[in-house]
Amino acid sequence: MHLEGSCHCRRVSFSCEAYAPVPYQRCYCSICRKTGGGGGYAINLGAWKKSLEVKGRENLGVYRARIEEKGRVRTSTGRRHFCKRCGSALWLYDPEWPDLVHPFASAIDTPLPPPPERVHICLDFKAPWVQPRRGKHDPHYARFSKESLEDWHRRHGLLDE
Repeated sequence: MHLEGSCHCRRVSFSCEAYAPVPYQRCYCSICRKTGGGGGYAINLGAWKKSLEVKGRENLGVYRARIEEKGRVRTSTGRRHFCKRCGSALWLYDPEWPDLVHPFASAIDTPLPPPPERVHICLDFKAPWVQPRRGKHDPHYARFSKESLEDWHRRHGLLDE
């Protein structure tokens, strides 16, 4: 699915081809909720890196999060791209998966398909004020689901191959 996205001030716009365009997975980790999650979570989509086209690159900033695990701190390999002018979170790129880019659903201007369920991940890290929906089609995970973006889309017949 062809996606068009932009920041709030419109100084950065981008497009990409998404293989996993359904905004179903809500991540409540501290990185996602603090860098792009006004509802206490962020939603990433799956797209092909080679298809990413960007206008306004001079307005892009990149944030690499600090991750604390077992008393140690490391820098994430993930690069969260945002607009330096308005602060809008735009996409995540991680060289560990060099063929992929993960646009934030909040930055997408193209109408996205509604998800048949909402998967809530990293609930161990959610803000205390957040109360995730507990519907019968809304799986919840303390950390991560074992199912990838691609596998979830495939299981629901929504993979855009």
